[in-house]
Amino acid sequence: MKRLRRFLHTPEAIAGAFILALLLVMALTAPLFFPGDPQAIAGPALLPPFQDWSLPLGTDRLGRDVLAELFHGARTSLAVGLAAAAAALLIGAVVGTFAGFAGGLVDEALMRITDAFQTVPSFLLALAFVSIIGPSLSVVVAAIALSAWTGPARVARAEVLSIRERDYVAGARVIGMHPLEIAFREVLPNALPPVLALSSVIVAAAILTEAALSFLGLGDPNRVTWGGMIAEGRAVLRTAPLLSIVPGVALMLTVLGVYLAGEGVVESTAVRRSLS
Repeated sequence: MKRLRRFLHTPEAIAGAFILALLLVMALTAPLFFPGDPQAIAGPALLPPFQDWSLPLGTDRLGRDVLAELFHGARTSLAVGLAAAAAALLIGAVVGTFAGFAGGLVDEALMRITDAFQTVPSFLLALAFVSIIGPSLSVVVAAIALSAWTGPARVARAEVLSIRERDYVAGARVIGMHPLEIAFREVLPNALPPVLALSSVIVAAAILTEAALSFLGLGDPNRVTWGGMIAEGRAVLRTAPLLSIVPGVALMLTVLGVYLAGEGVVESTAVRRSLS
């Protein structure tokens, strides 16, 4: 409770938490408010907003309900952001722990692999991966994770290098614990907090990458995405600009909310450390 109060004590955290709570409500209630297929025809094509209260935001070029697509697009963005961030943090933490704890040739080899991934821009790596394998939600998540694990790996390695010489690690070696057990039971849990601090940045980048891939037609064709909605509205941008503006604003607010929430976590952690 004290951590929650410190988190909500900063205006950035309150704004970020409000935006993310709204996104979560949209994602969870999408099947309740719009139980059918969001890509099904719901009315006449290009119906302006607020002309028919059963379709508050109107329809797109094919007559699909824009509000239903917006809600279901929130589900896709949230799923991709969280799944890609979790996968990237897991890969990065494991690689960084192996490199930092083993040292020597293992450390050198893993860091050179990390450097190789970092030389390629993350979006281009994700674009190439999806183009080769094929567009689907799982492939998009894997592509984003493969382009985002290097940052957590370097942070985890730096933390492990400072932890592996501490007394409790030496004590674990003395009592005969296996090196892998020491690395993942004693060292990794203490190295995780700085790694997890990167989660907000990775989630925001994952949401933007997924939207960009969908905008280029490389998203999951069976899923409604905000990037796909923006691309769909591009053809009628002059006559129906809201078809691109509405999902664009939703995307912007989501990324802003993730960043603000991340800043709130950092500030609350800094306050806790100063008090202790």
